[in-house]
Amino acid sequence: MPAYEITSDVGRFDTDAIHAFLSRSYWSPGVPRAVVERAIENSLCFGVLLGTAQVGFGRVITDRATFAYLADVYVLEEHRGKGLSKRLMDAVVAHPDLQGLRRMLLATKDAHTLYAKYGFEPLAAPQWMMEVHRPNVYAAGGSTT
Repeated sequence: MPAYEITSDVGRFDTDAIHAFLSRSYWSPGVPRAVVERAIENSLCFGVLLGTAQVGFGRVITDRATFAYLADVYVLEEHRGKGLSKRLMDAVVAHPDLQGLRRMLLATKDAHTLYAKYGFEPLAAPQWMMEVHRPNVYAAGGSTT
């Protein structure tokens, strides 16, 4: 099996590759590169690398004390089925800055089974949660509704 590596060394990330994937993902279609750069800069990020090739990614938005939100997790289609998403999640949940948090959230359309293995469950009190949701914020014209 090829030597895949999970790293949080942002200096080794391929921002072009990350942007290319995220800009066509179901959760952030059309996201501008500058937004991806700012998100990486202000988050705790994890890369899945094969040599220097960026084949996966995930980021955690966190205060490193009480709360975290897991976002932008992916493994490129041609590298799936090799346990990389589990290795990525192992690295996320083991990271020292994410220990002892009161709450960690994520949103997913299709990976519930993966995340359940790491303790994620449906919201305990969804009636307490609220959101501002702007699914078309990156669309031409910048609609915020």
